Amino acid sequence: MRAIHQLVAGYANGDAISNEVRAMRDLFRSWGYDSHIYSEQKRILPELRADARDLATHTGDFTADDIVLLHLSIGSDVNDLFPTLQGRKAILYHNITPPEYFRGLQEQTAHLLARGLQQARSLASVAEVVMADSHFNARELVEMGYARPEVLPLVLDFSMLRATPDRRILRQYRDGMLNVLFVGRCAPNKKIEDLLNAFYYFQRYVQPASRLIHVGSYAGMEQYHALLLTRARELQLKNVEMVGSVRQDELNAYFESARVFLCLSEHEGFCIPVLEAMTHQVPVVAYAAGAVPETMDGAGVIIREKKFDLIAEVLGRVTEDAPLRAAILKGQQERMLRYEQQDLGAELRRQLAPLLS
Repeated sequence: MRAIHQLVAGYANGDAISNEVRAMRDLFRSWGYDSHIYSEQKRILPELRADARDLATHTGDFTADDIVLLHLSIGSDVNDLFPTLQGRKAILYHNITPPEYFRGLQEQTAHLLARGLQQARSLASVAEVVMADSHFNARELVEMGYARPEVLPLVLDFSMLRATPDRRILRQYRDGMLNVLFVGRCAPNKKIEDLLNAFYYFQRYVQPASRLIHVGSYAGMEQYHALLLTRARELQLKNVEMVGSVRQDELNAYFESARVFLCLSEHEGFCIPVLEAMTHQVPVVAYAAGAVPETMDGAGVIIREKKFDLIAEVLGRVTEDAPLRAAILKGQQERMLRYEQQDLGAELRRQLAPLLS
C-alpha cells in the first residue's frame, strides 16, 4: 500500500500543527493510503509516543512510491532528514517567527528559529509540491526562493471547539466581571505586555469590574512570564490571570466566559484563536499584524495603531454597544460559514494531485 507520511518538528496536545496533522492523517487514510506521523523522539510528548514515530530510527519506513509531507515551522533535525528520505516530497509552511523576538529572553528558541529559517531556504528546490496556510506565508516562501507556492488554509477540527465546556470554569468566571480574553503561547511576538497596557486603560477608565485572562503555555518562557507579572504589578492591575496550558474543555469554557477577545500580537502566520473566538460567538478585536487581517477576512474589528487608550475605548464600545456588538457577531458568523464551507480535504487532494498520480 502506498503511504502519505507527515513530518513535524514536535507533536503535542493542544498544538495547532499537531491537531492539523492528525486531521490530515485521518483524511489520507480515508483516501486509502497508509499514513503515519514522524518527529524527533524528544519532541513527542511521552503520552503521545504510541501515536507518532521517531523519524531518526524509522527512516526505513519510506519507499520511493510514498509521499512525504513536511510541516515546516521551526528548526529541527527532521528538516535535515527530509531531503534524504525516499518518496516524493511536499512542504506545508506554517511560518517561522523572526528569532529577534526571543533574543535576550530565550536564546535556545531564537537559535531554533534562526536554524529553521536557514533550513527553509535550503529546502526551496527539494519539494515538488509547496503549500502555505496563508497568503502571508506564501509570500514569505517566495522571498526565500520557492516557486509558486499554493495556499491551503489550516485543516481544522471544529468539533473540538464545540465540545462541552468545563462547568467548573464556567461557574468561576461567570461572576459578573467582564472578561477580556487572549489565547496563545506566552511568547514575545504575542506582545502580551501590550495586552496589559491596553487593559490598564480599560480597567481604569472604561470598566473597573473587568478581568484579563491569558490562556497559553509559558513553558520555556519563564523569564518573559516573570517580566509580564512584574509589569502587571507596576500598572497596579487587578484580576489579571495567566492560566497556562489547559485542556480542550477548559479552553472552550474560557471562550464561553469571555465578553471580548483581544489580540495585539505582532507576528502571526495564521492565528487560529481568532477563528476559535468567532466559533464561540466572542467579538474579536485584533492588531493588523502578519496574516491576522487575512484570517479575519473582513470580520471583527481590526486595530492598525497601538494607541492603548483608544483600544480601551474600542473594547468598551464592543462590549457595551448592543447594535455594534450584534453587527460584529453577524459578520463573524458569516466569516466562519465561509471558512467551514470550504472543502479543504478536496483542496488538499487537488494540490497533492501531481504526487498522487
